[in-house]
Amino acid sequence: MERQISKLKRDDGNVESAMVLIPLLILFLIGIELIAATNLRNGDAAIAQGEASRRAISGEIFSQDEVIELYSPDKFAHIRVLITHRRTTVPQLVPGLIALMGGSPSTDVKGAAIMEPVN
Repeated sequence: MERQISKLKRDDGNVESAMVLIPLLILFLIGIELIAATNLRNGDAAIAQGEASRRAISGEIFSQDEVIELYSPDKFAHIRVLITHRRTTVPQLVPGLIALMGGSPSTDVKGAAIMEPVN
């Protein structure tokens, strides 16, 4: 009987350790997922802005792009703004977290640039 009690005493702390480590690991993964989503969004914003600038200079327009016409009484001040869209899925480190929050795991950013007049 004393042998069994001594075995149980050696296992003190295992349950408490698991009760602390599992929520701490989940919290860590949630933090990493937020950091990854923020960095992906910032990178996508830079890429979308670069694509908008490149397309505005070259005059290349895709079907998903928007062109906004800004009219002016001055015939030389006709301005066209090109808006590009970029959507990327965010990796899920904690399964079901985004579904639990009711969102979609993706970033949606826009880039804008003034189009050069075509001669």
